[in-house]
Amino acid sequence: MGFEGTPSWPTEREPDPRMTFLFHRFLTLLATALLAGPALALTPQQARDLVAGEAETRIATLNQVIASADDKTVALIQAIADDAVKFTDNAVFVMKDGKGFDPVTGAEVAVPDTAEDVINNNQMRSELDAALATIKLFSADTSVRAEAVKTLRDEPDEAKLPLIEKALATETVPAIKQSLEQIRSAMLLGSADKTKRLQAATALGASGTPATKTLLIERQKIETEPDVQAAIGAALKTIEGRLAWGERLGVVFTGVSLGSILLLVALGLAITYGLMGVINMAHGELMMIGAYATYLVQNLFKAWFPEAFDYYVLLAIPASFIAAALVGAVMERSVIRFLYGRPLETLLATWGISLVLQQAARSIFGAQNVPVENPAWLSGGVEAMSNLTLPFNRIAIIVFAALVLGGVALLIARTRLGLFVRGVTQNRKMAACMGVNTARIDTYAFALGSGIAGLAGCALSQVGNVGPDLGQGYIVDSFMVVVLGGVGQLAGTVYAALGLGVLNKLLENWQGAVLAKIMVLVFIVIFIQKRPQGIFAMKGRSAEA
Repeated sequence: MGFEGTPSWPTEREPDPRMTFLFHRFLTLLATALLAGPALALTPQQARDLVAGEAETRIATLNQVIASADDKTVALIQAIADDAVKFTDNAVFVMKDGKGFDPVTGAEVAVPDTAEDVINNNQMRSELDAALATIKLFSADTSVRAEAVKTLRDEPDEAKLPLIEKALATETVPAIKQSLEQIRSAMLLGSADKTKRLQAATALGASGTPATKTLLIERQKIETEPDVQAAIGAALKTIEGRLAWGERLGVVFTGVSLGSILLLVALGLAITYGLMGVINMAHGELMMIGAYATYLVQNLFKAWFPEAFDYYVLLAIPASFIAAALVGAVMERSVIRFLYGRPLETLLATWGISLVLQQAARSIFGAQNVPVENPAWLSGGVEAMSNLTLPFNRIAIIVFAALVLGGVALLIARTRLGLFVRGVTQNRKMAACMGVNTARIDTYAFALGSGIAGLAGCALSQVGNVGPDLGQGYIVDSFMVVVLGGVGQLAGTVYAALGLGVLNKLLENWQGAVLAKIMVLVFIVIFIQKRPQGIFAMKGRSAEA
């Protein structure tokens, strides 16, 4: 109790419980932020460990940081992969446009002259690519995630298993999810848990990739558990069966592709030799002219229309046809028209013309091959199976050959020119009596066959280099196609071209290229002995017979 007139001191009050709770809550959140921040963000020491030291240490750090990679971590990993990083004993610099940046803060810093370039061996580059692919598994772009899966599929690393499982939990695309499950199984194949290894071996049987087969073979060498050994053996058997089917289908596709090329080459001969009876030994050089025309059109687009380069083939097709057709027309009017009915003289004359054309090409373009680039839409291919990729340029040649075949068939069977060609072929004198200008029809027909040879050269330029000797590798095969199919028969040409293409590739896969050629030639000789008229005989008879 105080004295009167003396101020009394305030008594001590109890703290407010609500204020105490809020204060403790604030301290908890602050401590969590301070503790969690450095664990998630890239630290200077981690940046240093990523670029310097032994490869094992760098890889261990890499696997540690990708588990919680932020934008700066991803940028540093990408810069290391791009050889755009320097370092000193106590600092790391990301180089961009000749300037250095701190990988942790992103601030621009001065780069000392003593800074060294980061050296990445093949193992480190592989780990960097795998790390970047793992990070891309969480991209919103489906194509980016699919490409990342392809990268990870070849090199499964158990250290990345947590991220794979995290990606599996969020993936919604069935095909990508299935691939991730196979990658997870490949990672678990080396687990210490026998049950996990057994499950992984069973699951990998559905993969069917060469990389999985190699992984299972390596694991089979060190596996000690009999039941896991048996599961690995069963998975290997399944994978080998699928790979064998991929190889068979690949041989068939390659054979059809070769047959399509032979078909394009032989279609022109089916007209000049099959319908007109002219043995044109310069047919291969007409193909060469079409290929060089494609090369010139490509260079024209490069120089004048680079933005439209991907469409140069659309102009090269008619250009190659016209160039070869004009040369063929000049050949017919100047030499061949005087040699009809004299096959030996025609053969020798056209052989001489072929030598002249080859030398002309060497004089104009040089003796070396010239490159013809594929447009973007003809580059790459379709992955039909894990060990079977169908190139777009080969698919395009098959489609192109079918279109050219359809056009030639319609031209011969449904047009006035085709009617005249067939009439002159069957009875030249009667056609002349009916008012047909047989000399002009001969020129048109020979130019048509030559133009188709030019189209074949355009197609061949998309699968190989162009040179003066381009046509020499196909002239004998194309004559065999025409003779085997039946002289004057387009249907026989189709069957013979595709059949010889597939047969040749099957025999190459069995006995090698040289023996395959010999065996095909023996087969044709025996076939012609038994059936001289070819697969399809000429219907009806000539009035001059």
